[in-house]
Amino acid sequence: MDIVIYIFLIATIIVLVYSILIYNSLVDLKHSVSQAWSNIDILLKQRHDELPKLVETCKQYMGFEQEALKQIISARARVAQARETGDIGALGPAENMLRTGLGNLFAVVEDYPELKANEKFQHLQARITQLENSIADRREYYNEAAKINNVRIEQFPDVIIANWFSFKPRTLLEFSDADKQDVDMRKLFS
Repeated sequence: MDIVIYIFLIATIIVLVYSILIYNSLVDLKHSVSQAWSNIDILLKQRHDELPKLVETCKQYMGFEQEALKQIISARARVAQARETGDIGALGPAENMLRTGLGNLFAVVEDYPELKANEKFQHLQARITQLENSIADRREYYNEAAKINNVRIEQFPDVIIANWFSFKPRTLLEFSDADKQDVDMRKLFS
């Protein structure tokens, strides 16, 4: 009888230790996704802070090209709202609207050689382009972390621990096919 009790205790300890290891790795994944989102959030905030400077610089030269500037301001507000609420589903379309607005603005700048040559404008344009590239890189990292999290909480035996402790799947930051297409500059100026 003693041997049965020892086997039961050893089996219980093994299951308990294994469950703890699974729980800890799921917690680590959850925090990796949160950290990845935080990295995107920081870059979005930096871009959010740079855009008014770019718009103001452009306003000084582009008196009648207000539509491109209004589009950027509107898109900036939508991105900020999605960022602040953590609404990843709304962030994709808002990001597309902002990228399209910036593409329009940079295309319109070609008609303003003084603005294009302005050192402040060049600096802001380079900074925003750098932020755009960093956001794209961080988006890939976030999506990878979210994917790993989502797979792990559905795999056996992790799914048991995930359900028991209410681990939730994370939304991927995705863009529709239309959102990923390049802007056709010819159509914008026809």
